Amino acid sequence: MQKFAITFSVILYAFAVPYLEINDTHVFNPDWTPHVRIHEVWQLLTNSGIGILCLWMIWKKNEVLLPTILSMLITGGFLIAFFIKDTYGGSMKYLDGSEKTLLGINIGLLGFGVAFLLLLFSLLTILKKRSSN
Repeated sequence: MQKFAITFSVILYAFAVPYLEINDTHVFNPDWTPHVRIHEVWQLLTNSGIGILCLWMIWKKNEVLLPTILSMLITGGFLIAFFIKDTYGGSMKYLDGSEKTLLGINIGLLGFGVAFLLLLFSLLTILKKRSSN
């Protein structure tokens, strides 16, 4: 279960998000300042690097605790940013007013929400197993 939760999360934040954001809505958006773009590319590269490290740790080293925590930081960080977006003027809507949704729910909230819950369940399972040993 832990390897599935981590792998699912990594696929979302290390591969799906860059795929969805390396285009004219984000990285190449002409309305974004160069400063904003460098932060976006930095975040994409950092999250992808952490994701690749997590995959290596779980599939080559059979380590699940640290990759679970790292993946929770990334997915949880998005969830916090989403829920406090009004405090800093953030939005998941594009400049044309559209938003990527599935079943009426923003895809970022849905994907990272599911991922975070799977990771939380995995973390609790890992900690319970370690405390009983």
